[in-house]
Amino acid sequence: LISFLSTSVYAKEIIVLTVNGVINPPHAEYTIKGIQKAHEQNAEAVIIQLDTPGGLDTSMRSIIKEMLNSQIPIVVYVSPKGARAASAGAFITLAAHIAAMAPGTNIGAAHPVAMGGEKMDKTMAEKITNDAVAYIKSIAKQRGRNIEWAEQAVRKSISSTETEALKLKVIDLIADDLNSLMKDINGMKVKTVRGEVTLNTKTAKINKIEMNFREKLLN
Repeated sequence: LISFLSTSVYAKEIIVLTVNGVINPPHAEYTIKGIQKAHEQNAEAVIIQLDTPGGLDTSMRSIIKEMLNSQIPIVVYVSPKGARAASAGAFITLAAHIAAMAPGTNIGAAHPVAMGGEKMDKTMAEKITNDAVAYIKSIAKQRGRNIEWAEQAVRKSISSTETEALKLKVIDLIADDLNSLMKDINGMKVKTVRGEVTLNTKTAKINKIEMNFREKLLN
């Protein structure tokens, strides 16, 4: 039998999600569904374009749990220029198999605070801070990132530019835009729960998934 099918037919997809704003239940639902869809379609990778001032601890942990147990490589890309991965966003970025930032972005300032700006008593504040420190250190260790920086991002609310973050081994690379990112991560090897995976983004097709009407409304 002779086939005239192009090899591009077999090219895998890269699912691109956009998380822009506070990390809340709608964003968690949207992100988790996107990762699950990537698994169902056996996608090459998931790219989460992130710009957030932070958000809810429970929503953040739900997202990170899905990321840490993913069989498919997950790339967190802090973008566009001028974006930030603050507070909960720093945790999520550190949890990625590949962490990238666009020029003119920053990451950090992850000290936990009470909702509504309410003041916590000293004992409670210490307990919550220590819990957050243990969590972010565990994530950083698992992904081979700078554990000391991660701890200080929580305890001291330190923040770093993209160039500082790269130098400190908080992230893996700086990319100008999505196309540059796709080129830069091609051939990179990451360790997922199914073992080592080599990314092939050269022939992959981008599939951008937006929030549905319900998620946008709740958000």
